[in-house]
Amino acid sequence: MTILSTPTGKLWRYGARPRLIQAVGIALSLMIPLAGPASAADPIVVSALGDSLTAGYNLPPEAAFPVQLEAALRARGHDVRVINAGVSGDTSAGGLARLDWMLGDHPQAVIVELGANDGLRGLDPARTRENLDSLLARLKAEGLPVLLTGMLAPPNLGRDYGAAFNGLFPDLAKKYDTLFYPFFLDGVARDPALTQPDGLHPTAEGVALIVARILPQAEALIAQARKAASP
Repeated sequence: MTILSTPTGKLWRYGARPRLIQAVGIALSLMIPLAGPASAADPIVVSALGDSLTAGYNLPPEAAFPVQLEAALRARGHDVRVINAGVSGDTSAGGLARLDWMLGDHPQAVIVELGANDGLRGLDPARTRENLDSLLARLKAEGLPVLLTGMLAPPNLGRDYGAAFNGLFPDLAKKYDTLFYPFFLDGVARDPALTQPDGLHPTAEGVALIVARILPQAEALIAQARKAASP
């Protein structure tokens, strides 16, 4: 028997009853219509492409940023689905490498939260800029509205590094005319009541504050996506 691993982490086994599986596949293909362009009445699908801050490091699944953001948007009357495309440890290069995989979910808008690990590792800000530039250029070519979130460099890396790193996010937002939230951890960073013991990752309450503060920009993103989906 062969076991395949999918990008979602689910395992699929085949080989035991190939004829039965083939028959089931044919039946499903007859039952499920082919996907077409989304209409204005369909839920807006948003992918949150990020690192551990998006993925929900050390938190229960329901406390992760995409889940809390979807709940907040729905509470505001928005028919939306937010996909968690966060991978802990990802740098801007990792996010760029996963872009095709993320686009496979056919999102209508994207939240880009990358760069924190670049800063923590002291990576060259020019490379971070290059990676995010390529990523945003691809999303623009795909016609997808984007909300870019900024990050701040650790202060121990010095003034020059901080200026180069911190400035790349607003520069790219302006270049690609994206929605922009200047600092993803605004109001949460360095607050022990809202961060986990590592002093870096937000608690569930910290994520809730992030969602509350970013909500206006997220609603603007939904509006752009809804407009693009309209006939």
